[in-house]
Amino acid sequence: MAVQTKLELQGVTHRFAEAGGQGVLALDDISLNIAPGRFLCLLGPSGCGKSTIFNIAAGLLRPTAGTVRIDGEDVTGSIGMVGYMLQKDLLLPWRTVLDNVILGIELKGVPRRDARERALPLLRRYGLGGFEHRHPQALSGGMRQRAALLRTLLCDTEIVLLDEPFGALDAQTRARMQEWLLALWSDFHKTVIFVTHDVEEAVYLSDEIVVMTPRPGRVKAHLAVDLPRPRARQVVSEPAFSRLREQCVALLENGDTAPDDAASADASAAA
Repeated sequence: MAVQTKLELQGVTHRFAEAGGQGVLALDDISLNIAPGRFLCLLGPSGCGKSTIFNIAAGLLRPTAGTVRIDGEDVTGSIGMVGYMLQKDLLLPWRTVLDNVILGIELKGVPRRDARERALPLLRRYGLGGFEHRHPQALSGGMRQRAALLRTLLCDTEIVLLDEPFGALDAQTRARMQEWLLALWSDFHKTVIFVTHDVEEAVYLSDEIVVMTPRPGRVKAHLAVDLPRPRARQVVSEPAFSRLREQCVALLENGDTAPDDAASADASAAA
């Protein structure tokens, strides 16, 4: 029986144009098939094209070649099909936390009163209770990221792209936010694609890890993360976690050298 695919990138290639030159090849023949409800991490060095993949998946950038499909439908270049959160929270300083969280669904036409009624229980459930009517400057970095994530999840898209949302946080806050995100993901049942440079973060969070080569970005390995869920923090000390972390580090250290067969996994089988 065929495995259902929620998001598919097929042969995606992108070259950024340069005046008087051949341009810069950022992505080269990227193909991914992501099943519904999966948590996939894109792991790679700076400049490997991870954010370009996100911009293409979100419809903000049309690829030089290749297609993007959601539920089998070609959505290449279509915006509004996925939720997308950048590393910066981009909260509006003149709006309260509650009104920042509802911004996305307000822009989709939901009346402000209805949007607030929908969002308020979520703020209380997910650690922002008592701060609903404060402004962003009153929040810690972790709380600002919680607000930004809730805003993204409220947009009623089944696919969520998270571009290093915890990259600017200190280690302790980052660990707490990772645990909070896994709880949120379990409750909302979204398909999540998460960009990170952090190997331990990728292994801890994901069902699958796609390791990318330096520019031009190619898929170097697609690894299944066979660790139990729900995933407690103690899993980081288990031998299986350490082996997968070391495998990812080795793949990254080998630059653009093709992986051996043992390093790769068939993502569709893992799903």
